[in-house]
Amino acid sequence: MSMRTHKLRCTGCGQRIPGESARSDFRCPDCNDLYEVEYPWSSGATVPTEHVNRPNPNALRYLWQERRTSSLAIDQSGVWRFRDLLPIVADDQAITLREGNTPLYELPKCAANLGLNWLLAKHQGMNPTGSFKDTGMTAALSVAVARGFEWVACASTGNTSAAMAAYAARAGLRSMVLIPEGKIAWGKLSQSMDYGSTTIQLRTDFDGCVRVLTEVIARAPIYLLNSVNPYRLEGQKTPAFEILEQSDWQVPHHIIVPGGNLANCSALGKGFAEMKHLGFIHRVPKISVIQAEGANPLYRAMQANGGTHLDPVVADTRASAIRIGNPASWKKAVKILEANGGWCEQVNELEIALAKAEIGAEGIGCEPASAVTLAGLKKLVADGRVGREETAVLILTGHTLKDPQYTIDYHRGELFSEPELATATPAQLSSYRDSQHAPIVLDANPGDVLRAIESLSPAGQLA
Repeated sequence: MSMRTHKLRCTGCGQRIPGESARSDFRCPDCNDLYEVEYPWSSGATVPTEHVNRPNPNALRYLWQERRTSSLAIDQSGVWRFRDLLPIVADDQAITLREGNTPLYELPKCAANLGLNWLLAKHQGMNPTGSFKDTGMTAALSVAVARGFEWVACASTGNTSAAMAAYAARAGLRSMVLIPEGKIAWGKLSQSMDYGSTTIQLRTDFDGCVRVLTEVIARAPIYLLNSVNPYRLEGQKTPAFEILEQSDWQVPHHIIVPGGNLANCSALGKGFAEMKHLGFIHRVPKISVIQAEGANPLYRAMQANGGTHLDPVVADTRASAIRIGNPASWKKAVKILEANGGWCEQVNELEIALAKAEIGAEGIGCEPASAVTLAGLKKLVADGRVGREETAVLILTGHTLKDPQYTIDYHRGELFSEPELATATPAQLSSYRDSQHAPIVLDANPGDVLRAIESLSPAGQLA
């Protein structure tokens, strides 16, 4: 399918434009809403049916599996392997680090604790730079290359900057990152520096960085790679395809997504909707968004007015990847919640930390922002919105090494202050203490080591 067949459709007023005609900030000039990519076969497209070469589900399932055995980089990518459903650049213009193809893990311990028969985690932290951002960045940065840009830029809480810097380096482009000073995990900041990006720390929050960057790109030929870029969402929709493929095309009942800038919810919703529209599946899963209590503008909006209006908040959470008070894609997320029947929940800092420790106990780990999914699922199960027989998939967006200091502080008992712990329930306090695994410091003596591990054995001795 030709890359020239797609258009950008405004999600507000419905206006359609050629992709290269979008403003630098990817906002509609008439209503200021965001765009999404539309193909001739998309639902609601204006192309006459007789002129549409509609994708064949059976043929594509077979083709996508065949590509997994190919030695070509574009086929080894878990994004471009599905390029038939995102024809946005020519094959030789795709910039890839072999992203995607991430594992779908079972979480038996977490499932048992929740009383669920089945719980899965799609671990997007297993991407090349350690987060789900790679799947969107390979798509959007490839478009930047195809359109001849020399500079790309983003505002970031960490993961976007790492992904953009890596893909820009791979493509030979110059990149610039604006980050909020002192509000980004060092593991993420180190990545953008290592990949050669011009990293600028601004004395503001993430939303302030976005405001500055919007003015910069209006004055200079720099291609914006934040999630307002609709091509980002084309790459980020592909985990929906992978989840279905990994589940033998059986649709899970629930997808649980962290809520920061809210583009991931929008992208996955688009992916599942396209699968249903094209006949790959007969229903879509419910998609629920979980936000940190200190960065919860969507949750507040859904509670106050059903998502018709959103008031920004001053974001404050240790889960730095979702420390966003004015999410750009909130309208898109509301549409997905309404269309798929999901919910928006909030969880506090202790609930996030306990959930992160539980996921870690499964042997896979994740960054703090990912753990909001399990913390939120607990609430959905507790009030009956998720049933015992239903299948839920947690979207883990980042690797555990993205923010190692958080993990270290948790296990040393240094993450929370005494006033914070005073608000915890007895069950939470017990779980908090039982899940900590602080290092044991001993003299270099074998006897001391043996006595230490004997004291930790159930019967007080080694088996």
